[in-house]
Amino acid sequence: MRDGLRFGLLGPPVLYDASETPDGDTALTPASGSHPRPDPGPDNDGSPVGAHGAPDARPGHRYARAVRPVGSGKVRALLVALLLEPGRVVSVDVLKDVLWDGSPPPSAQASLQNHVTRLRRLLDDPDRLRAVPPGYLLRVDEGELDVRVFEARAAAARAAHAAQDWARTVREATVALDLWRGTPLGGLPAGDFGAHAFVQRLEEARLLLLERRYDAELHLARGAADSADGTVGHGGPAVAHGEAHALTALAPELAALVAEHPLREAFHRLLMLVLHRTGRQAEALAVHRDLRDRLRDELGVDPGPAVREAHLEILREGEDTPPGPPTTDPPAPGPPRPAQLPPPPAHFTGRRRVLAELRAALAVTTPARDHGGRETTRPAAREPRPPGGHGPGHAPSRAARRPAAAEPVVISGMAGVGKSALALHLAHELADRFPDGQLYVNLRGATPGMTPLTSAQALAALLRDLGTDPRRVPEHPDAAAALLRSTLAPTRTLMVLDDAAHAAQVRPLLPAGAGCAVIVTSRSSLTALDGAHRFPLTPLSDDESAALLRAASGRAAGLDAAHPLVALTGRLPLALRVVAARLAARRALTPDALAGQLAATESRLHHLEYDDLSVRRSLAVAHEALRASDREADGDAAHVLHLIGALDLPAYGAPLLARLAGTDERRAEAALDRLVDVALLEETTYGRYVPHDLVRHFARELADTARTDTARTDTARTDTARTGAARSGTARPGTARTGTPKPGAADGTTAPAGPRTGSTAGGETAEALRWYAARARESLLVLLPPGHERDERLRTTPTEPAPTATEPFASAEEAFAWGDRELPNIVALVERCSLEPGGDGGTAAYAPALVRHLFPYLHRGGRLAELDVLGGYALDVARSLGDDEAEAFALTDRAGLHFMSGRASDALDLNDQGLTLWRKLGVVSCVRRCLNNRGLVLESLGRYEESEEALRESLELSRQLGDPYGEAVTFSHLGNLVKHTDARAAIAHHERSLALGEIADSVVVRHTAHCNIGYVHLRLGEPAAAVRSFEQSLRVLGDDEDWQGESKTRLGLVRALRELGQADRAERECALLLEFAVCRADQYAVGLARHQRGLLLRAGGRTEEARDEWRRALAVLDGTESTVTGELRRLLGEE
Repeated sequence: MRDGLRFGLLGPPVLYDASETPDGDTALTPASGSHPRPDPGPDNDGSPVGAHGAPDARPGHRYARAVRPVGSGKVRALLVALLLEPGRVVSVDVLKDVLWDGSPPPSAQASLQNHVTRLRRLLDDPDRLRAVPPGYLLRVDEGELDVRVFEARAAAARAAHAAQDWARTVREATVALDLWRGTPLGGLPAGDFGAHAFVQRLEEARLLLLERRYDAELHLARGAADSADGTVGHGGPAVAHGEAHALTALAPELAALVAEHPLREAFHRLLMLVLHRTGRQAEALAVHRDLRDRLRDELGVDPGPAVREAHLEILREGEDTPPGPPTTDPPAPGPPRPAQLPPPPAHFTGRRRVLAELRAALAVTTPARDHGGRETTRPAAREPRPPGGHGPGHAPSRAARRPAAAEPVVISGMAGVGKSALALHLAHELADRFPDGQLYVNLRGATPGMTPLTSAQALAALLRDLGTDPRRVPEHPDAAAALLRSTLAPTRTLMVLDDAAHAAQVRPLLPAGAGCAVIVTSRSSLTALDGAHRFPLTPLSDDESAALLRAASGRAAGLDAAHPLVALTGRLPLALRVVAARLAARRALTPDALAGQLAATESRLHHLEYDDLSVRRSLAVAHEALRASDREADGDAAHVLHLIGALDLPAYGAPLLARLAGTDERRAEAALDRLVDVALLEETTYGRYVPHDLVRHFARELADTARTDTARTDTARTDTARTGAARSGTARPGTARTGTPKPGAADGTTAPAGPRTGSTAGGETAEALRWYAARARESLLVLLPPGHERDERLRTTPTEPAPTATEPFASAEEAFAWGDRELPNIVALVERCSLEPGGDGGTAAYAPALVRHLFPYLHRGGRLAELDVLGGYALDVARSLGDDEAEAFALTDRAGLHFMSGRASDALDLNDQGLTLWRKLGVVSCVRRCLNNRGLVLESLGRYEESEEALRESLELSRQLGDPYGEAVTFSHLGNLVKHTDARAAIAHHERSLALGEIADSVVVRHTAHCNIGYVHLRLGEPAAAVRSFEQSLRVLGDDEDWQGESKTRLGLVRALRELGQADRAERECALLLEFAVCRADQYAVGLARHQRGLLLRAGGRTEEARDEWRRALAVLDGTESTVTGELRRLLGEE
C-alpha cells in the first residue's frame, strides 16, 4: 500500500493522519510469524479488537494511529457518501439528497459547494476531491480505505484457513480486526445513505473472520500441545498443559460472543471445544444443552452437524479413540447444486448500456474453486474468466480487486418492458461466476391470475431448494430468514427474485454473504430497499424495436425503425413480441396490414393479444390489485386511472385530478404516486405524470367500460320508471311519453352521459374545462393590472356559467408557470370539443370565458399557435350561443393574433367586426380598446390619416374614462405614426407614454416605450442611441413576459448592432431571438430573425449561407403583409 490508511468507515467516519508507523510499514501488519492478542491492561479486558466494541486506541497500542474526526455533520455525511462510491463520480443530486434527507432547500447547491470546500481543507491532498460532471469524485488509492484493507485481509485469512495455514490465518485476521473502531458508519443513520446492506455485510464478514481466527487458534493450541508431549491427538480426561494455557484466554471472549449472538452455532461450537480442552467438560455440555434448547424453542431445529461433532468429541472423553483435531463441517453428501434459472430469453435485443451498468454493479470479487476444491480469487462479473482460472503470474484486473458487494440490483419498469428477460439474460451470462449455484424465485408480484408469494412462502421454497429438511424449516419468518442468511453466507450463489411486489417481500430473502449476488425485478423501483442499485427500464429504441420484430417474426423485409408497427406498439417488448408472433403465425399477414389494423381502432389492445401473451392482462393486474386493496391510496389510484382514461390528456397533475375526484390534492398526489409505484404512470418532471401510450389505451377502456355500465344502469332505471308511468297513465317530468330522456329536462336535470363520442368523457371534460376556466381567471388577476381591460375580461357574459372559486396565484411568475404546464391539456380539451358533432352546449359554454381569461398569458407569452386553436373555437362557440359580448371579445382577441402574425388586413377586418359589436353593446372601454388597435393596424398598412383619426378618438375616450393605461398605449401608437413624418416629435410621444406608464405602474408600457424610442433612433441613423434604448427596454422587462414587445426589442437590437458593425454580438443576439421564436412556434418572428441573420452572414462574406437563410425566411413570411417579404425577394433576385 503506497501511502497507508487515509479514510476510516469501520467505526465513526474519520480521516487518518498521513504519517507512517515507526517501522515504515503503513499496512498495519504485525511482525511476521506472530499472532498477537490485545495487551491486557486497565482499559482492556482481553477481548479481541473489534469483537464487541471499539478497539484500544491508546497511543502505545500496537495498531493505534492518529485519527482526525470529521466534526461537521454535513461534511461527515458528504465524506461518507463519497467513500461509499470510492473512485467513482457521485452526482450532485445524490449528494443533495444525502445531506438534506431527500428535501434539499433552494440554497442546497451553494451549501454543497461550501461543504465540499470544507472537506477539501481536511484532506491531506485537496486535489483528491475533484468536481467531475455530473458531481464529485474522491480519489481513493489502494490501501487508503480501511474497508478495502479489511476485506483484503479477510480474504487472505479465508484463503489461509482453507489451506490450513493456522498461523497466517490468525495473523491476517488479527490485522483485519484491529482496523475496527466500532460499528461501521457509527454516529450516522445508515438509512440516510441506503447503507444498511453495506453495514450488515461488514458485520457478517467480521463475525466470519472471528470464527476463522478462533478456529485457527484452537488448531495452533492443539499443535503446540502435541509438540510439547511428543504425541499427536492425545486424548483422555486431561489435556496438555500447553494447550490449556493457550486456550484459557479464549473462553471469556467466546462466552461474550455467544451471549451477543445466541443463535450463531459456530461460536457455541468453539466455546464448547475451548471449555472441553481446558478441562471444563460440564460447562461445555451446558453450552450445548442451552443452544439445543434455544434452537428447538425458537426455530424448531436441532444444532447442525459441526456442533453435533463437537458434542460427540466431548462425550468420548473417556474413550481410547482420540478425538482428532477440530474440524469444520464433516464431509457428507449434500443437496444438488441449485441451477434453477429458466431458459435464457430468445431474441434478446438491445439494452447494451444498462447491461454494462448491471455488470459493473455486480462486479464483486468472489473466490472460485480450483480442481482440488481449494479457493482462488477471481472477478465475479466484470471480466470473463480466463481458461483454467488465474495461472501463475496472472495479475487480477482492477475490477477483481474491488471490495466485495452484495447489494441487490433492482430492474424496474412498466408491464412488458422486458425486466425478466434482461434479468435472465444477465443471470445466464454470469452463472459460471457463482459455482455454488443459481436460485430463481418467481414472487408473482404482478402475474395475471396469481396471488403474490408471501415472504414466508418464498423463504420456505429457498431453504428447501438449498437442502434444508422441510420439517426443519422454521415457521417464524425471521428465523427462516436468519437460517437462509446462515446457509448462504459461506457460498457464492446467484439469486434471481423475479416480479417482486414490494420491498417488504424481498428484504427477508436477501443473503448477507459477500460472495452472493441478487437480481430483483419489479414494476416498482423498491426505493424502500436499502443499499440496492436501481436500474429503471424504458421502452426500446426504434432501432432495437425493429431488430426485435425482425428476429422474433422471421420477417426482414420492410421492418425498419421507421415502420409504423414500432410506434404503434409503443416500443414495448411485450407488445413487439405479440405483433411478431402474429406475423410469424400468419405468413399472409403483412406488417403493413397489421399496422393498419392497429391504427384503425380506438383501442389497439385487443390486437396485442396472442396465445398467453397479452398487454391488457399484464396492465390489468396492477389495476385489479389497486381496486381490491383496502388502502385509501390504492383505491384512489384505481379511481384516478379511470379519470385519466376519461380525460385522455397529454399530462396530469394533482390539482386537476383532485378537483375531478372530489378530494384534496394530498390524496390525489398520493394516488398518482401509487400509479407510478405500479408502473402505470411515469413522473416526467416534479408533479407531472404521463402514461405510456398503451397505458392510455388501457385507461380509456376502463373509462368506456365504466360509462357503458352506468348507461345500462340508467337505461334499466328509465325502463322501470316508464313501466310505472304507463301503468299510472302519466309520464315522468322531462321525458316524452315514449320514455326518451331529454337534455335540460323540466326538473332541471340533464340526461346521463352515454358512451363516449370519440375519446371525450362528457362530465369529466366539462368539469376539467370549468376548472381550467377558473384557473385562467386567477391568472388574469395577476397578469393584468387593475383597470378597465381587467374588469372587462372578468365580467361574465349572458351565456357563460358562473365562475368557480379556486386558489389564487401568488405572482405573475407562478401564473406563467401554470400556463406553460397546462396549456397542452387545455388545447387538447378544446380541440376534442370542437371535433364532436353538435357538441355539448354545457361543456362548450366554458370555452369563450376560458380563452378570454387566458388571453393575457397567451399574448404576452407569444403562444400564437395555441391562441389560433383556442381563439377559433371560442369564436365559433360564442356565435353558436348567440352571445354578442363573448363574440366581440373573441373577434378582437383574434384580431390581435392576426396582427402579431403579420396578417394586418385580416386583423383589421376582425377588429372592425368587434368594434361594431362593442358600439352596439355600448361598452365604452372596449370601444376605446378597439379604436386603439384599429389605429395600430392602419398605421402598419400605411393608412396614416385613418390611423390618426382612430387614435385621436381613442385618446379622447381614455381621458373620459380616466384611464392612464389606455392613454399611454394610445400615445405609444401615435408615436409610431408620427415617426413617419417627424421622428423627434415621435420621441416626445413615446416619452409621454413612458410617463403615463409610470403612473399606471405598467412594465409593459414602459419597456414598449423604450423599444419604440430605439426604433426612432434607428430611423434617425443613430444606432448607438438605439442600442441603449433597446437594452433599457430589456432591463425594464426583466423576468416579466411580453413576447410581442420582447421580440420586437430584440429584433431592433440586432439591427442596431449590425449597423454599428458589432457583428459578433449581433449574431449572438440574433441566435437568441431565433431560439426564443422557435420555442414559441412564432413563425412570423422566426422569419424576421432569419432575414437579419442572412444580412449578417452576407456582411461576413458567407453569401450562400445568407441566401439559404433568406429562402427559409421567405417560406414562412410569404402570405403575410410584412414589408420584409419584398426585401427578401429583392435579395434573392426574384424581383
